[in-house]
Amino acid sequence: MTKKLLLMLALVVGMFAPAAFAQKSAGSAAGSAATAKAPLVDLNTATEDQLKALPGIGDAYSKKIIAGRPYAKKDQLVSKKIVPAATYAKIKDLVIAKQPAK
Repeated sequence: MTKKLLLMLALVVGMFAPAAFAQKSAGSAAGSAATAKAPLVDLNTATEDQLKALPGIGDAYSKKIIAGRPYAKKDQLVSKKIVPAATYAKIKDLVIAKQPAK
């Protein structure tokens, strides 16, 4: 009788465990997709408040970013010594440097 009970328990767990794992994976993938779809902040047009919303960017850095405009590429924040490399690493996936239409 114990073997039958263990076999039934194994079957039940085997049937529901993959579904629970798939739901957990889908939920975390949806969270990543929502983060990835957030609009990028344009370094050339963003307001001071939009810049301060970025991680590691406060009053001083937001003012330096605005004063250093225009940017041809976002990595100019480091090459122009506007922000340190560690701060740039936090925001590089959240910003863009759009060029004006000609």
